[in-house]
Amino acid sequence: MTKKEINKDLTVTENSYHKLSIQVSLNGLSFCVLDTIANELTLSHSLPFKREVSPFDLHREIRQSFRDEGVLDFSFSTVIAIHRNALFSLVPQPLFDEEELPNYLKYNAKILATDHLDYDVIEGLETVNVYVPFTNVNNYLYDLFGEFEFKHSGTVLLETLTKLPSSRQGSICYLHLAESQMDLAVFASKKLLFFNSFTISSPEDVLYFLLFSLEQLNLDPEALKLRLLGEVTEEDRVYEFCTEYFENISLFVPTD
Repeated sequence: MTKKEINKDLTVTENSYHKLSIQVSLNGLSFCVLDTIANELTLSHSLPFKREVSPFDLHREIRQSFRDEGVLDFSFSTVIAIHRNALFSLVPQPLFDEEELPNYLKYNAKILATDHLDYDVIEGLETVNVYVPFTNVNNYLYDLFGEFEFKHSGTVLLETLTKLPSSRQGSICYLHLAESQMDLAVFASKKLLFFNSFTISSPEDVLYFLLFSLEQLNLDPEALKLRLLGEVTEEDRVYEFCTEYFENISLFVPTD
């Protein structure tokens, strides 16, 4: 594989106006095909897994889903893959050294000597996200499409949140739920104060990690804005539990 770049080797034809976006994790996968001319989704597919699978099984599920949904019938001008897992660590950009990737991860993620490590520079935060991508998935996509762009899901989430006007006002906590994983981002005084991901199996897990993290940050839930996004509705137990501790709570839906 080459370094993350938008594919320049794809043969651009009059039909190459579609963009393929893929998100993969060991708990599920999703992808969509965007018609960049009409700015409409031509295809959208989501597949949650009943249990956490191995990277080998993830590769197999992607291959099968691509065939079943007709993804390979399209020509793409852009392909982007998002890797979603908790195998990451944020590093201040002034302290970042590309030669030290394993050292940034070894204390908070189980990594193997054979793991391929990579990193994203997070726009607007002067922060680098060091992580373990699903290498077999990347290799499969490279075989299909040539060079493509890939990022960690935490990078995408943080880049989106930093552009929001609300993240620049007071203290605000964003809780993102999807595929048995919760992402917690806290902004205070226009800066990222905290970001981490946790594996969850129940609404009680969500509340525990949320309240414990805020306690370590010395933040009062009653004085904090809480915004929930992802796989959550006002009818969910997670939302109900949170209303018992947070006065300023609402669902958050990105405009773009």
